[in-house]
Amino acid sequence: MTNTEKHLFSTLKQAVATTFLQNYSAPTAIEDWKGEIITAFQEDLFSKVKAKVSEKWFYTYFKNDTEKLPRIDILNLLSVYVGFDNWEAFKAAHSNAKTPSKKGSIPKVIALIIVLTMLFVVTKLFSKNEFHFCFVDEDKGEAITNIALDIKVFIENESPLFFKTDSLGCFNYTTKDDRIKFVVQSPYHKTDTIIRHIDANSNQTVKLKTDDYALMLDYYTNGKIKDWKKRKQQLQNLIADNAQIYQLFPNNIGVEIYSKDDFIRTLTIPTQSLKHIKILGKHYSNGKIVKLKFMIE
Repeated sequence: MTNTEKHLFSTLKQAVATTFLQNYSAPTAIEDWKGEIITAFQEDLFSKVKAKVSEKWFYTYFKNDTEKLPRIDILNLLSVYVGFDNWEAFKAAHSNAKTPSKKGSIPKVIALIIVLTMLFVVTKLFSKNEFHFCFVDEDKGEAITNIALDIKVFIENESPLFFKTDSLGCFNYTTKDDRIKFVVQSPYHKTDTIIRHIDANSNQTVKLKTDDYALMLDYYTNGKIKDWKKRKQQLQNLIADNAQIYQLFPNNIGVEIYSKDDFIRTLTIPTQSLKHIKILGKHYSNGKIVKLKFMIE
């Protein structure tokens, strides 16, 4: 690959990054992209040109220095992605941008680095990251919309902020920080602490475990017989008739086998033992629990 080709391909890479950053949050340098950002780029490329590049290709040509240009069909796809008809059109539009000559090039390079650094600093100072989470009941697989969940967001060196989920069971938070830490609380679900970095925020669904003790206690103390029967039927539908259910005892002193009906009876009576049940593992088949292990702490 000649110096001119290197310069043009480098310019194309910068154009690709600029195009992607118009709708996504990611590091300015395409070489710093990884994981879910690369996946998001693959999807964005497909949505615009109906074709993808593999992750291996991305690492070979975008994250590392390469001695040869990619295939012409890939160059054409990337050129279309950044707004040109093909690679030839992209080259023609940038053919006047000569590569710097060795003589006198160092001051220009230093000046460019300073400008880019300043732009990066300014962008970091004023940019905002938006986090979006939706909460789902782990057992039913449904959005939690019947009650508003309490959200407590922790901020370094400041008092926490308090929010509630909206009618869709979701929560939005905008911040200049790249990381969020919050606690989600519900009257009928177990409290959970969530820590998420903006680069790993594509999975925006958070599953909450049902607090069966709190649920059953509410049904019993408030006479909600219909709700209690509904919960019992939900468990009947959730657990397979031949499910293998084991209670493990501390210090490996033994195992007790439960039938489906015995386990559901345990989960629908608000005893102190229900309050201390900890599910150790679940296996699903065709949407039903076929194997479950639990312990009473």
